[in-house]
Amino acid sequence: MSAAWGKKNPAIREILRDYQRIWAMEHSLAVLGWDTETGMPEAGATARGMASGQVQMMLQKAVLGLLEPVKKAERSEGLNDHEKGVVRVLKRSLDYFTKIPPELVDRMERTTTEATVVWRKARKNSDFKLFAPHLAKILDLKLEEAERLGYEKHPYDALLNLYDEGMTVRDADSVFSRLVPGVKGILDKVTREGVYPSKHALESARYDVAAMTRVNEEMLRLLSMPRDRFRMAVSTHPFTTTIGPDDVRITTRYEGSDFKASLFAVIHECGHAMYELGTDEKLHYTPIDGGASLGIHESQSRFWENAVGRSRGFSKLAYPLLQKNLPSVSSYDDEQLYLYFNTVRRSMIRVEADELTYNLHIAVRYEIEKKMLEGKASASELPELWKDTFEGYFGKRPSKDSDGVLQDVHWGGGSIGYFPTYSLGNIVMGMIWHKMDDGRLIDDSVRKGDLTVLRRWLGTNIHRWGATYSPKELQMRTFGEVYNPERLLDYLAHKYLS
Repeated sequence: MSAAWGKKNPAIREILRDYQRIWAMEHSLAVLGWDTETGMPEAGATARGMASGQVQMMLQKAVLGLLEPVKKAERSEGLNDHEKGVVRVLKRSLDYFTKIPPELVDRMERTTTEATVVWRKARKNSDFKLFAPHLAKILDLKLEEAERLGYEKHPYDALLNLYDEGMTVRDADSVFSRLVPGVKGILDKVTREGVYPSKHALESARYDVAAMTRVNEEMLRLLSMPRDRFRMAVSTHPFTTTIGPDDVRITTRYEGSDFKASLFAVIHECGHAMYELGTDEKLHYTPIDGGASLGIHESQSRFWENAVGRSRGFSKLAYPLLQKNLPSVSSYDDEQLYLYFNTVRRSMIRVEADELTYNLHIAVRYEIEKKMLEGKASASELPELWKDTFEGYFGKRPSKDSDGVLQDVHWGGGSIGYFPTYSLGNIVMGMIWHKMDDGRLIDDSVRKGDLTVLRRWLGTNIHRWGATYSPKELQMRTFGEVYNPERLLDYLAHKYLS
């Protein structure tokens, strides 16, 4: 399965040959992770953590076996862009596994697998004390991980870099220092003008799960998701996972009311899936298959969810489908559907937040994670710290932990440093909107009901490259700029204030 572009250089040829074993382990871990979230009984968490930990250690050993071939390839002249990408991506993996001992990899895998299951119970019962000891262990492990990886100025830098290559606290501070006041300014104007409602009657309308499932299945067809390469299931927290180049899976959730939550979870996760399915087949089974970073990945999901899915044109396009399956929709026209899709309010829950306030939710988490890693907040202090920080951004306090510190699965899975990638993704979405003639290409494609135009643009400019280029280099090639928050603010002002 060696890629044609990697056959000339002996070191690259050796790397791609030996990488097949690594790919197989990653494939196995993806299947285990999918089953953990969708099918495993709760009592299986301990055994699953042990198994995953062992496979992770095997993976680490296999990656370290590529150290010498990667060094040889790095010294080679005349490498093409794909080959340079292979070296860059594997150097990142080698740096991690050289500095992080197998015993720590095993402990993190076991601890987070068990913690994820406990988090589900804690969230359901709004009982942080149940989850606190597990989170304390995870925080200790992540601090140890950061120290072993090393950093110049802030321990958070080491973890941010894991999720978005080259990202630092300095970069993130620069983004949030412009994004937060910009969003607040637009939000204040929108609130005063009252054009976009803070609530809508459809939010409390009950729906039949079987009917909503039909809606979501039809949405998959509208988005042209390939049924032979794609699956959708149900989980507590919607997510996407890539099992292989022709096996990408997503989940949604059904809560019985406010159908847009389930609908937009599907559209959001399909954006991730499109990215994974759109990688050039020449990259399959190589280290550069898949997305450039989580921030770039998030730009794809937010593009489809917000720039497309929450547009006025999409409301018209989806209206017949929704009216046919959900009786509550029949009482409203497509303009009211658009306003329902775009209610604006300072909500408690990130995954239910509108696109205008969403980045404030991320800023809350970013601020808390920095304090956690600076040693200014222990696990037991997080519920009150969350309430205080949230109140500073939104002017109100969560009354229960399930609406506060327990609402996200990420910390239970050990993903500290992940949250900022959501805002990075939103920013890149704004850059895409700007590049698409300030949204005119989007409006035209949606009006015609031909979304393949948008998929081709994304495929040509972003998807096909996989991880060939770093996220910053990919942005420079595509947009001529890197993480420019002004593009997102322009998009939001155009939509909400025009």
